[in-house]
Amino acid sequence: MKFIICLLSLLVAAYAGTLNHLQNLNETVSSSTCGGNCPGGCSSCPCGSSSNSQSISSWCSKHSWNHANCECIMKHESGGNANAVNQNSGGSYDVGLWQINDYNWGSCSGGKAPCDPSTNLNCAKKVYQWGGNTWKFWSTCGACGCCNSA
Repeated sequence: MKFIICLLSLLVAAYAGTLNHLQNLNETVSSSTCGGNCPGGCSSCPCGSSSNSQSISSWCSKHSWNHANCECIMKHESGGNANAVNQNSGGSYDVGLWQINDYNWGSCSGGKAPCDPSTNLNCAKKVYQWGGNTWKFWSTCGACGCCNSA
């Protein structure tokens, strides 16, 4: 009987060690910050692991939207980092200056992450148009007070 108890104790300890190892491995993968591009943690880095700082005002001036609203959105979304990434709770990704969701990549960037600022701008213009030329499809529009504005 003592032998069976020892054997069971060893099995429980081995199993617990395996679970701890798997949990640590999962935490390592899910907590990657992509070199600071994904501060909330991402399971992959679609825009790489180096920052790409861009002039917010310069990029906002490339379209006819309200520049103050655009600058507020971009400051909240990416802070001007063209390689910024966010992995949402459902597993989808938002990338680039305007944080374009991967749901839209097929319609604006050939299905690839629009990390390049020009491609991200083209995607942002489409999302803006789909929203009736407003910012309502950006989650940060409330903080900027421009959800139904140009």
